[in-house]
Amino acid sequence: MFVCICVLCVCLTAVISRNQEGPGEMGKAVLIPKDDQEKMKELFKINQFNLMASDLIALNRSLPDVRLEGCKTKVYPDELPNTSVVIVFHNEAWSTLLRTVYSVINRSPHYLLSEVILVDDASERDFLKLTLENYVKNLEVPVKIIRMEERSGLIRARLRGAAASKGQVITFLDAHCECTLGWLEPLLARIKEDRKTVVCPIIDVISDDTFEYMAGSDMTYGGFNWKLNFRWYPVPQREMDRRKGDRTLPVRTPTMAGGLFSIDRNYFEEIGTYDAGMDIWGGENLEMSFRIWQCGGSLEIVTCSHVGHVFRKATPYTFPGGTGHVINKNNRRLAEVWMDEFKDFFYIISPGVVKVDYGDVSVRKTLRENLKCKPFSWYLENIYPDSQIPRRYYSLGEIRNVETNQCLDNMGRKENEKVGIFNCHGMGGNQVFSYTADKEIRTDDLCLDVSRLNGPVIMLKCHHMRGNQLWEYDAERLTLRHVNSNQCLDEPSEEDKMVPTMQDCSGTRSQQWLLRNMTLGA
Repeated sequence: MFVCICVLCVCLTAVISRNQEGPGEMGKAVLIPKDDQEKMKELFKINQFNLMASDLIALNRSLPDVRLEGCKTKVYPDELPNTSVVIVFHNEAWSTLLRTVYSVINRSPHYLLSEVILVDDASERDFLKLTLENYVKNLEVPVKIIRMEERSGLIRARLRGAAASKGQVITFLDAHCECTLGWLEPLLARIKEDRKTVVCPIIDVISDDTFEYMAGSDMTYGGFNWKLNFRWYPVPQREMDRRKGDRTLPVRTPTMAGGLFSIDRNYFEEIGTYDAGMDIWGGENLEMSFRIWQCGGSLEIVTCSHVGHVFRKATPYTFPGGTGHVINKNNRRLAEVWMDEFKDFFYIISPGVVKVDYGDVSVRKTLRENLKCKPFSWYLENIYPDSQIPRRYYSLGEIRNVETNQCLDNMGRKENEKVGIFNCHGMGGNQVFSYTADKEIRTDDLCLDVSRLNGPVIMLKCHHMRGNQLWEYDAERLTLRHVNSNQCLDEPSEEDKMVPTMQDCSGTRSQQWLLRNMTLGA
């Protein structure tokens, strides 16, 4: 017997039985009948996921075993460290929060679970107060609820939960997750092998629409772009070679998504926990990722551990001061402390960030000195050599046409679209290009690419294979020659005045380009 909460009437409804054919069992999708679609859409707005579907699913629903076959037969040491699981929530739905807790309790050996700590970041919903406290008293594993006095955000709430925890390992989860069979042991076993290894599960997708559980891939890992946005990228061949083809071995990842990970509690303290000067959330995952790698630790995705997560397309919560301001402040702090001269990539593509008051980072810089951390260039060279930030480059800034006095501009376009040209504005952003030591012309993770004579010039994912993305810049003649076609970048044609062309090299002013370095950072 379990209890769910009706959102509209905020009452308790007893659900007497659960069977394998119930809604959402084995991770199946829940489809709402047409007659209930309007009500479903209204409820969706509350948490930015399908609350009606979630409330139809059992709090302890069954899930498929999505592990690789080789993971199912792995044997782990008997004496593993135990863990406190810290879950921060703010106005979370009853069904998703409790389903997270049940999945932790039901799919973890209880001797490895020291406790579950729920940190309430100043929720306003009544059912998350006394009703929740009474409910968790009857669960099989100790569940502690900590209340923040005021809305403090994920970072500070997690710090409060970590400070109250007793486990040898701290495991952080978001409030709308579902752990699968065998998720915990491989995380703890890896930390037992090396206490300075911070480990993440494969994060599977739980649909925000149907709550279908979809297994994630062991062939992606974490990276980031010039705007310091976390991104998933294919695991490179060098990492596949390091693992010698054994997909059950952990993947070394340059960055982590940040919502789900385990860390030795003493190491968490030694490495500097979170940057408490950051607000709410945003950027803290990259800051911790850079810090771990640069200061002697390692960061891995343990491919034998799977945890599902509801990925929302929008956040239902507001940020004090606005989303953009908070994330810019946080990113500015991490750039100032950890990225050395490479912070310029971030600053000139996001010029507004340099106007944000980011507070005092002297304590964090002292931490870096005390830990004898390596420079960001080492991180790019050794941990993330396929980063979107090139380690060596000739220029970073405008590429200006001498004849028209206009600049190359990505126009906010995406992969497989033409590069543009527009009036130079000197504000960075879409007009930031890097001519790299590998002779690429890059705008973030896209490179200028020409596949045939006379163009067009397309922006494609940088492949580091030279070929159609190889350009020779002649600093005397000021020409950009595309090596494969042996043609030069030229001004736009009369037909389309916003797109540069490729023409036979003639040395005319229209084929001359000035590469200007920009630095907008402090």
